[in-house]
Amino acid sequence: MNTLKRFRSFFRVLTRRREFEEGMTEELRFHIEQYTDDLVRSGMSPEKAVRLARRELGSSINIKADCRQAFGVHLFDELRRQLSYAARLLRKSPGFTATALLTIAVCFGANLTIFAVIDSVLLRPLPFPEPGRLVTVFNTYPKAGVERDGSSLTNYYERRGHIPAFTSLAIYRYGTEIIGEPGSTERQQTMRVSPDFFSTLGLGPAIGRTFTDEETTSETDHVAILSDAFWRQRYNADPNLIGKRIRVNSVPRTVIGVLPPIFRFLSSDARVYLPLASRPEDRAPSRRHSGGNVIQMIARLQPDATLAQAQSEIDAQNAALEVDDPQAKMIADAGFRSVVISLHADHVAAIRPTLLLLQAGAMALLLIGAVNLINLLLVRASGRVKELAVRQALGASRGYVVSEVVVETTLLTLVGGLLGLAIGSGGIHLLRLLGADRLPLGSRIAFDARLASVALVAAIIMGIVFAVPIAGFNLRRHLGNALQSESRSGTSGRAAQILRHTFVVSQIALAFILLAGAGLLSLSLQRAMAVSPGFQSDHILTGQILLPWASYPDRTARLTFVESLTDKIGRMPGVLSAGAVNNVPFSGHSGKSAATVMGHVLRPGESPRGHYSYGVAGDYFRAMGFSLRAGRFLTAADSHRSERVCVVDEDFARYYWPNASALGQRLWEGSEAGKDAEAFTVVGVVGRTKQAGLTEEGAQGAVYYPYIFRTDDSFFVAVRTILPPESLELTLQNVVRKVDPDIPVSDLRPMETRIADSLVARRSPALLAGLFSGIALLLTAIGTYGVLSYAVAQRRREIGLRMALGAQPGHIRGQFLYLSLRLLAGGVLLGVIGAWLTGQAMRAVLFHVPAFHLAVLTGALCVMVLVSLAAGLLPSHRAARISPMDALAEE
Repeated sequence: MNTLKRFRSFFRVLTRRREFEEGMTEELRFHIEQYTDDLVRSGMSPEKAVRLARRELGSSINIKADCRQAFGVHLFDELRRQLSYAARLLRKSPGFTATALLTIAVCFGANLTIFAVIDSVLLRPLPFPEPGRLVTVFNTYPKAGVERDGSSLTNYYERRGHIPAFTSLAIYRYGTEIIGEPGSTERQQTMRVSPDFFSTLGLGPAIGRTFTDEETTSETDHVAILSDAFWRQRYNADPNLIGKRIRVNSVPRTVIGVLPPIFRFLSSDARVYLPLASRPEDRAPSRRHSGGNVIQMIARLQPDATLAQAQSEIDAQNAALEVDDPQAKMIADAGFRSVVISLHADHVAAIRPTLLLLQAGAMALLLIGAVNLINLLLVRASGRVKELAVRQALGASRGYVVSEVVVETTLLTLVGGLLGLAIGSGGIHLLRLLGADRLPLGSRIAFDARLASVALVAAIIMGIVFAVPIAGFNLRRHLGNALQSESRSGTSGRAAQILRHTFVVSQIALAFILLAGAGLLSLSLQRAMAVSPGFQSDHILTGQILLPWASYPDRTARLTFVESLTDKIGRMPGVLSAGAVNNVPFSGHSGKSAATVMGHVLRPGESPRGHYSYGVAGDYFRAMGFSLRAGRFLTAADSHRSERVCVVDEDFARYYWPNASALGQRLWEGSEAGKDAEAFTVVGVVGRTKQAGLTEEGAQGAVYYPYIFRTDDSFFVAVRTILPPESLELTLQNVVRKVDPDIPVSDLRPMETRIADSLVARRSPALLAGLFSGIALLLTAIGTYGVLSYAVAQRRREIGLRMALGAQPGHIRGQFLYLSLRLLAGGVLLGVIGAWLTGQAMRAVLFHVPAFHLAVLTGALCVMVLVSLAAGLLPSHRAARISPMDALAEE
């Protein structure tokens, strides 16, 4: 209680300082007057009474100081005095101050920018209650070339309520739907979810209710839940919307709930949530392995359950179910396993190595800046040796000297940190321009109070760290030697000189590592961009179209729409060819399915492979610029023939018929052979194309079927034009509306834009690493220049004496250039070791680039040599021009 009272009193004094000071003055005056009156009443004259009262009560200054100390505010007075003194010192050396503040601001801003991404993507938990208990479960078939296949409806219904480690289990599927009344429709992102989706996440609708099990059939799923943003933007936050109907894919659906504003599932921007409806046959055991990476599964762990426990229970259930599964051997040969992993960790797994690499680069830049600043502070402290020695000789304590250094360096880093906040805010905006918002959870990247607080605390800590070597340097000097040092104009101590040179070597090593790392990333990006996508990507406009099941319920209706649309697009001015496909390359979707080749006998341990499979219509191959290796392309007529035909790519043909022609070979869609009449005859072989990205390594193989055999509710149009692709966007929208006024086109982008966007995760790190290395080189040059300039200034008398005795300017110039090269050699030696270790750590993000690349290291060495020579040239030239008479006369 006493402690609390003292704190309140202390806080009241701090917040009402003027009242406290006036109160002390008034009380002191009152006591003097009272004592004076007492003395006068005792017979003393008024003048003598005043003098005696003042003498006996003591100096008002001392009394006030005692009162301030009693209340503890003297520490703040001392801090304010030291801050004022530090500010005056920094203003007296504007060159040093500007350099230091700019160094701190740039290095701090770079780290703040990258940390904003790290914090939003890797560190900040998902916005759900107890997010650490949320996991995802997916199937993998690594021996079949399918690393991730999501889950299936059968998995969900078999696992729901049967895995003790889970409190709840849910599935979901991303998608897009046509929302709105006829004539005012728009395509929006949606999610189809199981009834327990929101309860698994622990966050449900703010208004209304969630889905029920009865609403998971195609006859009863006519309900919808809206996101808060969509509710506000489209329906003006109408509180009476619950119970009313909206049209989704031309089907009326009743709005039963609105989600809270904070609800956002992973990186989805879904506006409408719908029940994931299915039929009993979709849940049959034969559909257990039909995920296709479309349906995803999440679960919430029991409070005392672990990932290992959940994994063990899933494995046990899979083993039990496979006993009666006729496909058990084939699935086992594919290496089937269900993986349980943290939901957050799984979602950011692909980008984690890149982000950590960038943060390491930013930290290296900060270390270079810190070393540079410490060097500058040491040089500055060397110039104040005599001043500090005099002050210590006059009674300044060691603690007082240390506190002054801490206050000065902390003030410097705090102001630099505030400037770094502005640079960091701009850097975050730059990252958005570079596509950071398209990273997993990238929409959460923002400059906020949390980030600013972390930055300012780090700035204070950095100031204290900077103070350690400076305070040590100031306290280590012997007073007698320090007081005589300037009169002798001797060189600085050998220990201080070694320390400064060590810092420069460290700077050079770190800059070399950054430069080599940037070179590896740039070369990796260059090689990725040099990879051919397998088709002519220029002058192609692509867009996605969704056909509502209510309006287009069967294959024939969808085929009719697609053929009518591609025919009309093909007759547009400036269009060379047009086609349709159910999944265009670089769309972000890369699901695979099996194909069974007639006559192909599985080797021991071999399993049916997953391949990319497409349904194509119109003149798709020519619109995309595919290369024909053998046979012919598919045509629109192939969707109307009784004979089934298909086209495969060269990877598929090479795998199944390495020593024979693929033409005339037959295959079935799916993992099992069917009737002869259902087999497809290969009529053409096209070149290999990249589907998921330019850096896709595996020869996965692809099969192209006539569209009638691979229809879906969603497809892409591809238009080759002689005009800039962007100029056709509005015209293409109008053509689609003419075919069906209720159908919009979404995701309209040139193919080259899709390819460029697929490289965001490689381009941004390469650009940022290049920027970091450029700043590091500048800081290294400043550090080297500063140390050499100080060495010249300290040895000015010695140089003047040597030149008076006959030393040649060239010899003096060479001596300092040699010092520069010695520092460079030490830094490069350490840098090469560091670059090799860094390259090993970067192997996961490099594409066709070895971790130790001789050309990159040679280039980095050449740049470092140029920077070091440039930094050492001016000081060495200045040393060679010292006048012996002037140097000796200064003493």
